Amino acid sequence: MPQYLVAGYLPDDFDPSQMDEAVGRQIHALNKEMIAAGVRKFACGLGSAKSLRPQADGGVHITDGPYLETKEHIGGFWILECADMDEAVAWARKGVAATRGQVEVREIFFNPAAE
Repeated sequence: MPQYLVAGYLPDDFDPSQMDEAVGRQIHALNKEMIAAGVRKFACGLGSAKSLRPQADGGVHITDGPYLETKEHIGGFWILECADMDEAVAWARKGVAATRGQVEVREIFFNPAAE
C-alpha cells in the first residue's frame, strides 16, 4: 500500500502558549484512531529548524529555520499507509480539525537502490 506524508503547518510567528489542552487531547485522540485503523506508521512534532542554502562559491549558508522562504513551517507530521490519496486526504481532514491548522498530503515515493 502507498504511504503518505500528512504534514501540519504552523505560521512562523506561532506561539506554543496558544495551544490549549483541548487541542492536545484532540491530537492524541486522532493518533489513537489512526493506530486503531492500522494506517499510522509514524508521527511526531518538530522543533526548531536550520535552513541550508547553496552559495554560488560552492559554500553553504546556514540560518536559523524555518524552511526556506516560507511564512509557515512544518510543526509535525504523520506517515500513513492508505489505500489511495482519497483515504489519506480523509485522514488529513481529521488532522485539520484536531490541530486547527493547515495540513498538506504528499505521497511518499520509495526508490530502492540499484543492486
